[in-house]
Amino acid sequence: MLRKVILGFISFSLIAGFFSYKWFDNYLVEQWELPRTSQVQQISVGAGSNIYRAAQQVFADAEQDTWWLRVWFKLHPQHSAIKKGLYQLDEELSYAQLSQILASGKVVQFKVSLIEGETFQQFWEKLNQTKGITPSDKTEQELLAWLEVEQGKLEGLLLPETYFFVNNTSAEKIVRRAKLALDKVLAEQWDKRNQEVPLKNPYEALILASIIEKETGAKFERPRIASVFVNRLNKGMRLQTDPTVIYGMGDRYDGNIRRKDLREATPYNTYVIRALPPTPIAMASEDAIIAALNPEQSNYYYFVAKGGGEHYFSKNLAEHNRAVRKYILKK
Repeated sequence: MLRKVILGFISFSLIAGFFSYKWFDNYLVEQWELPRTSQVQQISVGAGSNIYRAAQQVFADAEQDTWWLRVWFKLHPQHSAIKKGLYQLDEELSYAQLSQILASGKVVQFKVSLIEGETFQQFWEKLNQTKGITPSDKTEQELLAWLEVEQGKLEGLLLPETYFFVNNTSAEKIVRRAKLALDKVLAEQWDKRNQEVPLKNPYEALILASIIEKETGAKFERPRIASVFVNRLNKGMRLQTDPTVIYGMGDRYDGNIRRKDLREATPYNTYVIRALPPTPIAMASEDAIIAALNPEQSNYYYFVAKGGGEHYFSKNLAEHNRAVRKYILKK
């Protein structure tokens, strides 16, 4: 008789325990899936953080919920894994949704654009002021050494493009990505170049591409602009392009080029030197690089801006002077 009572008690206890567990688990599930108001729009999860700390940042009542959260994760450990990074949150979400977001690894993406025609210094300053970037105090020379670049300047060695990155990415890493992107494009286009173009190496192609970039923002004009410079190089003529003069003037440039500036013997004054300047003068796009290496076949040696971002091209000086009188002097 006693044995039957004991067995009955054990059976009852097991059944009661099972239903109690199911009830408690259902309660925990309800709490887990209950929508709550988020205190923050973004949360940064660092190395070594856990779901409890994250929940305390996100929900005002997380502290009082800690006891059942710990029980929940003991019963369901698969929901406790989170990955470091910066995450975007909705205004209202549950613990379940928070856990899914932090376990997804889908962190907030930032972006920064290197604009064609910008100088390295302009990009470096912008980069160090961009949200999500860890600023750097490295000088250009220190960056050159870090990147193991042979040239003495980073001008022209970065590819204009939009670069996406995660929070706390270093400024140096973006520069490295832009440098590797430029190297890839330049190598590909150098292999496809017109063999008759008077450029000795890929770096000279970058120099010419940077001048083309500064002379016109119109993609369709670039091959023709390139043809003018290539024709001049083949004839031993000076390039006589204002953007190189401006670059050589540096901080002294105030928006005007004077006669004395055109006569000043700087390495970048193409009104004085009969060759390409020693370095690029800006960041050149892939389109400008393609134009430099595959210029249009033409007999043009001169061009002048005629408004609307376009140019008038001339085959000789007399025609060019007439164009100057028509489009420049009449203004």
